[in-house]
Amino acid sequence: MSRFALEGVHVLDFAWVGVGPITTKYFADNGADVIRVESASHLDVLRIGPPWKDAMPGINRSQFFASYNTSKKGITLDLSKPKARELVKRMVPWADIIVESFTPKAMRNWGLDYEKLRAIRPDLIMLSTCMQGQTGPNALYPGFGQLMAALSGFYYISGYGPGSCTPPYGAYTDFIAPRFSAFALLAALDYRRRTGTGQYIDMAQYECAMQNLAPALIDYHATSRVLGPQGNASARYAPHGAYQCADEDGNERWIAIAVAGDEQWRAMLAALAADSEPRFATAPARIENAAAIDQLVGSLTCTHNAHELAVKLQAAGVAAYPVENCVDIHQDDNLEAFGFWHWLEHKEMGASPYEGLEHRMSRTPGTLRSAAPILGQDNDEVFGEMLSLSAEEIEQLKKENVIF
Repeated sequence: MSRFALEGVHVLDFAWVGVGPITTKYFADNGADVIRVESASHLDVLRIGPPWKDAMPGINRSQFFASYNTSKKGITLDLSKPKARELVKRMVPWADIIVESFTPKAMRNWGLDYEKLRAIRPDLIMLSTCMQGQTGPNALYPGFGQLMAALSGFYYISGYGPGSCTPPYGAYTDFIAPRFSAFALLAALDYRRRTGTGQYIDMAQYECAMQNLAPALIDYHATSRVLGPQGNASARYAPHGAYQCADEDGNERWIAIAVAGDEQWRAMLAALAADSEPRFATAPARIENAAAIDQLVGSLTCTHNAHELAVKLQAAGVAAYPVENCVDIHQDDNLEAFGFWHWLEHKEMGASPYEGLEHRMSRTPGTLRSAAPILGQDNDEVFGEMLSLSAEEIEQLKKENVIF
């Protein structure tokens, strides 16, 4: 039996920034051979984004880039040059999967679109992932996950009331789309296993994002209601939110609490040594008076240590967790017990911490097999051993800036 679930699968990865690299990272960490193709003249923007090792900027010093590209090999090509594109075509027979995340015109302009590439390998699987898909009036619009989170509605429903816009953290849809992309590729691999036929996957971040707004979209179709910003308010739970606790070392501390029913409400009050008020005795009454409930709970939690209170509430059967910051997460006992954090030796950054896998399979456990590659790290291996180019040929291609 293979050690890894995807051992023997070959992936040629032209994607950059978030969605594509995260998708192919799932494959690489589970045993697939992934070759990441980059350009030295048009750098992946994550390579020039912090955090940098020791706060020293550099194209090989970004942990942002490194976290999304573990277990991969890295090569550099200038795809605007015909010789570079010919090298890609020589690699296509090796690839089971090709992934790209440019706007639709890029691969077509280079003659590297699916129709051209499957002429070289008929059972090829190819994934194209971009903002709004390969077709439609806005297909050529470029962008990042922050913009797509706005376009797909997440920014509108975030905030604490009318006139308030408090967007979710980061390029939100960049962390939704890879889950769909990875499963679509796995389904395509299974289909090819059964039929011998490859296929093309057009994956729009826009359509992926809609899946995480399904309740709001369904509600609109059923009732014509338009969901707007409502903070942490819930139609089913009260209290339901984050409540300030006692400061620690001069830093604010908060606890998240969700109470589902009357029994939990009474248990929460007992844990906080508080008396019940008749007007809050039932769940409908608490939901109707959510603002007053938040004020009451906040007045009760403000003198407590967040972590100690979470333990006490959990023991009483109340859903509660401290609101952790990045330092807390790196010191979390449960993550430590899982062996979640991995230290990998990077060629320039040295030993650096990486997030572990999001799953643990019993028979074929994945692992972070290597740190992310520095720019062009595996050029000689891939072009020399895989494509059988001589050292002289590789050197000449470097002089012509085909290979960097």
